[in-house]
Amino acid sequence: MGLSVAILLVSILAVDPQDPAILQIRILDGEGAVYRIGSRATRGITIQVTDETGKPVEGARVGFRLPESGPTGTFSTGARTEIAITRSDGRAGIWGMQWNRVTGPLEVRVTVEKGQTRAGTVCALYLSDAPEAAAAQPAHMGPGHSHKWIWIAAAIGGAAAAGVAATAAKGKPTVAAPPPGVTIGTPTITLGHP
Repeated sequence: MGLSVAILLVSILAVDPQDPAILQIRILDGEGAVYRIGSRATRGITIQVTDETGKPVEGARVGFRLPESGPTGTFSTGARTEIAITRSDGRAGIWGMQWNRVTGPLEVRVTVEKGQTRAGTVCALYLSDAPEAAAAQPAHMGPGHSHKWIWIAAAIGGAAAAGVAATAAKGKPTVAAPPPGVTIGTPTITLGHP
């Protein structure tokens, strides 16, 4: 009798009616960020976890995983995996990743678990060797937006780097041509009343 009561108790404890039926993950910060190779992330990735009704989920276990090879890095612990727990607002985040020196796109895998419920997504980043590479996310980027801005930023950075290289090689000032599809208009300066 004691064994069957213990098994029943374990079964009751394993399924918590307070656990959400569905976990929804929303990336709040970090999606589309471009970092310079070899740098440390001054911004990070922040996610929010909600249940099926949109209510924030507190105490969910969030795993962040960097790729094993190619454009990647390590977390402050030196590992490629980091664990965080969501706060009362359903948010969890990581920052301070040390990037390697390989350029290109990378995806940080994000997995969430609360009780028996699990969910996952990816956060796309880009490592660049352009001097202008910044750890800033365009203001208009957000969840569900295209990653085309990563490629546009990389193309503009590459064009600027090519212009600097051409100047250094010839010893003369040169102006790099903008990448195809990008046009820069003539500036207008007005003094006095228009």
